[in-house]
Amino acid sequence: MANANRGRRGRPRKRRPARAGTPKQPGAREAAAPLATADAERLHDERESPALDDGPARPSPRRGTRSRSRGAPPRPGSLLTDRLAVGERPRAPWHPLPLSELLILVGAIGVVVGLSRGESGLAVLIAGLAAVLIGTVEVTLREHLSGYRSQTLILTLLPTILLFTGVVLLTRPPRAVILVLLLLDLALGVFLFRWLRGRFLRARRERTFATGR
Repeated sequence: MANANRGRRGRPRKRRPARAGTPKQPGAREAAAPLATADAERLHDERESPALDDGPARPSPRRGTRSRSRGAPPRPGSLLTDRLAVGERPRAPWHPLPLSELLILVGAIGVVVGLSRGESGLAVLIAGLAAVLIGTVEVTLREHLSGYRSQTLILTLLPTILLFTGVVLLTRPPRAVILVLLLLDLALGVFLFRWLRGRFLRARRERTFATGR
């Protein structure tokens, strides 16, 4: 019995081999958790923080184009844009007396009175028309030459119409002379239009530069 017991007690115990991947070092999960948290916080900060190399934020091209178009002055180049006023209305040499406006008003009243009297009011009619014409020409010429507003068509048509009408009413020429007169009026109108147009564009550029718009 003693020998049997000694043989049993003398056998060494064999340890079972550990399976691959089963044993884990203690604290592995605790060590990986702070690393994952730090990486998540770093990604979050990079997404929310603005890029330093991009510089300050700039407006979109659409907004910039709209602001420029609103603040920029109307460029001369078409008759419609030239009709827009730039700056303040130029003052007359006799400011603050509205002499031209009074002439237009009195002349309009004279035209109405002359038309109502018929043949006897012809002189009043002519005087009223002259007063309206003088006041209108003064206002339009002052606005045009100062670059405030283009009056090219009015200043071109008035002399040609007056010349043609005056010659026809006073001389009563034949049809051939009327045709030649029309050609002369056309040439005069083209010359006046080009000259007045160029004069206005120069004045408009000077006014735009002076107002700083």
